[in-house]
Amino acid sequence: MSDLTVLRQSYLDRISTAADGDALEQVRLAALGKKGEISGMMKELGRMTPEERQTRGAALNRLKDEIDAALRARKQGLEDAALDARLKQEWLDVTLPGRPRPQGTIHPISQVTEEVTAIFADMGFRVAEGPQIESDWFNFDALNIPPEHPARQEHDTFFMARAADDPRPPHVLRTHTSPVQIRAMQASGAPIRVICPGRVYRMDMDQTHTPMFHQVEGLALGKDISMANLKWTLEEFCRAFFEVDEVELRFRASHFPFTEPSAEVDIRCSWEGGKLTIGQGESWLEILGSGMVHPKVLAAGGIDPEAWQGFAFGMGIDRIAMLKYGIPDLRAFFESDLRWLRHYGFAAGDVPSVSGGLSR
Repeated sequence: MSDLTVLRQSYLDRISTAADGDALEQVRLAALGKKGEISGMMKELGRMTPEERQTRGAALNRLKDEIDAALRARKQGLEDAALDARLKQEWLDVTLPGRPRPQGTIHPISQVTEEVTAIFADMGFRVAEGPQIESDWFNFDALNIPPEHPARQEHDTFFMARAADDPRPPHVLRTHTSPVQIRAMQASGAPIRVICPGRVYRMDMDQTHTPMFHQVEGLALGKDISMANLKWTLEEFCRAFFEVDEVELRFRASHFPFTEPSAEVDIRCSWEGGKLTIGQGESWLEILGSGMVHPKVLAAGGIDPEAWQGFAFGMGIDRIAMLKYGIPDLRAFFESDLRWLRHYGFAAGDVPSVSGGLSR
């Protein structure tokens, strides 16, 4: 029996009896490692004659391959055995129900903003946006708001801090989204149809007012746009938003610096048992302000008031959300109470659309 045959059998026996991966690694190093026995024999081939090297080298290569294959097979066998043992100790009943995971909800303000956007998009209005920190000119002057107007006083508006020697004009946290209308006119000219949803800021805090709230304003300019177009637009919006077949609006003469004539808009409703019903009853509820765009505002937006005219309107997103979904206190919108949000929030899949229904 040759020395390689004895060596082969010795290593195969050691491999077959290796109890774990560490023991198997020790066998591999002893045979095939850099200082292993078979590796040492391979190094001695250089001192042999070509005839001896050819015979001995082929035998060593066969031995090396056989030992390597035996090591791999034993390693796989040990791993399979370990897995089988683990499966016997650990198991999972796949028929059990999964652990419930809390689902997030869409905030009513976000949902109502999407509802409003969907309705006006169906009427050809696009969304325009602007900065929440506005210059005094965009927030007041361009909208024909005179210097003595109460909104321009520090007790009503958040003014940005300025050093005493700072020559720049004052900036404010915008008090309405009307400045976006000016920017949209300057950017796009006429004709134009846009709505401007976003956050606005005023110094007020009670059950129906907060220092930060949300508005959406609309602007439509054309050659022959009139109050009749305004009335139809608002009726169609209210019919779609409140999801009723009939609505009745009442326009009351009012005054806004940026529209002339101006009107407050009320909607017919009823209050029975503390529940609001839109479209029927003997009561009226104010929901928004509107009017024909003032010529000075058109001029500030770069529009020729002799050639173009149009209407504008504005409403509180928070307010109409409260009316539609029966939310009693405006302050709850901003208190980050997860219990409130789970109650009034919307599922992520409830994407509003005019054709599919706004509040499915």
